[in-house]
Amino acid sequence: TKLAVAIAGGVIGGILLFILIGITTYLLWKKFYYLLSYQKLTSPVKPTNGNGIFQEQLTSEIQPKSISRSRSVPFIIPPTLHGQDWINLTNEEQVQEKSDPYRIPQSGPRSSFHSLAGAYVVGTINPELYKFPEDKSEMDFPEGSIGRLWFSIEYEQESERLLVSLIKIRKLKPPADSCSPFVKIYLLPDERSYLQSKTKRKTLNPQFDENFIFQVSSKMLFQRTLKFLVYHVDKQKKHHLLGQVVFPLKNETLTEDNKLVIWRDLEKENSEPPSEYGDIQFSLSYNDYLGRLTVVVLRARGLKLQEETHAVSVYIKVSLMNHNKFMKSKKTAAVLGSPNPVYNETFSFKADQTELDTASLCLSVLQSAKGEKTHLLGRVVVGPFMYTRGKELEHWNEMISKPKELIKRWHALCHSM
Repeated sequence: TKLAVAIAGGVIGGILLFILIGITTYLLWKKFYYLLSYQKLTSPVKPTNGNGIFQEQLTSEIQPKSISRSRSVPFIIPPTLHGQDWINLTNEEQVQEKSDPYRIPQSGPRSSFHSLAGAYVVGTINPELYKFPEDKSEMDFPEGSIGRLWFSIEYEQESERLLVSLIKIRKLKPPADSCSPFVKIYLLPDERSYLQSKTKRKTLNPQFDENFIFQVSSKMLFQRTLKFLVYHVDKQKKHHLLGQVVFPLKNETLTEDNKLVIWRDLEKENSEPPSEYGDIQFSLSYNDYLGRLTVVVLRARGLKLQEETHAVSVYIKVSLMNHNKFMKSKKTAAVLGSPNPVYNETFSFKADQTELDTASLCLSVLQSAKGEKTHLLGRVVVGPFMYTRGKELEHWNEMISKPKELIKRWHALCHSM
C-alpha cells in the first residue's frame, strides 16, 4: 500500500512539474514575441535632450513643406517621467535617465507640443479620418427659416424632476446685424414662471449647454408642454422676441435611461390679438398620388373657457364632410384647463382628387367636464368656394396647388357654420 501511494505521489508530482515547465516556457515566448513586435513598430530616433527632440522631429512632421499648412497631427509617445534626459540603447529604444525633477528645461523654440518635451514622434494622425459625419438635419434648413433649436429632455421618476438641457441654436435671423440671444423656458400651462439661460454675446449660432429642472408629478407630466422663447438683447437692453418652439410632452417616452435629444425650427409668435372666440392653428396637406388629405392640429389660443366648471378639458374634433354630409371624424387628446392648449396631432382622411371641389373640413373646439354636457367653444370650416371665403378658402386652395407640402395657418373661431 505504501508503495502504491509513493508511486501515485511521484506520478502527480511529475505531472505538476511538467505543467509548470510548460507555463514558464509559454510566458517566456510571449514576452520575447512582444519585444520583437515593439522593435518593429518603433522607428529609429536620434538621441537628444528634452526639448531638442522637437527641434528635429517635430520640424519635419509639423512644419509645412509648402505654403499650405499640413493637416496631419503628430502621434506622440509621452514620457513616463517628466524632466528626464534621454539615453540611447542598443535596440534603438529611448528611455529616460533620472535627473532633478525640478530642473527648468532648456529654452528653445516653442511649439504646440512644447509641454510634452521629452516625448518623441512615431507617426502622424489624419483628423479627417476620425470626424463624425455631420447630421443632415443641421444643414437642411427650410426656406424662410428663422433658426433651429436643439434641446434634450429626461425624467427622473423617483424625484419627479423633468431635466431639460438647452444645447444650441443655429442660423438665427436677428433684427439687426449683431445678435445677443438668450432663451426663456416655460412648462405650460404655467405661463407666469420660467427659467432663463445666459445671454450669448454677438453670435447667430449660440452654444448654451445649460441644464434646467422642473418639478412636475408623473401624473401631470404628459399634460404639460415645454415652450422655448428666444430673445435678442439690443444695446439699449431691450428684449426682442426672435422666435419660439412649443413641444408637448404627451407623445414622448420619458425615463431616466432614455434621454431624448430633439431639434425644432423656430416659429414666429402670432402678434395679433386673439379673435372673439379664440383662434386655432393647423396645417393641411394633400397627397394627390395616394389620395390622402392630412390635417395637423397644432394649437389653439385665447379660448373662452367656462369658468364655473372645474377640471375642464379641451379637445378638437376634425370632421370630413362631402356635400355637407358627414363622412368621418377624429379627435385629439384632451388638454386640461388651458385657454392655450397645444396638440401637435396628425390625422389622415381618404379623399379622391375629384372630391376636393365638394369636400370640406370642419374643426370644432370642444370643452368637456365630468357630469356635464360637452360645450362648443368655436369651430372653423376650410374648403372650396362652395363653402368658404377669405382665409379659409385661401388655405384650401394653397393646399391643392402645393401637393405633399404642409401649409400652416391660423384661423379665427366662430359659432356659426
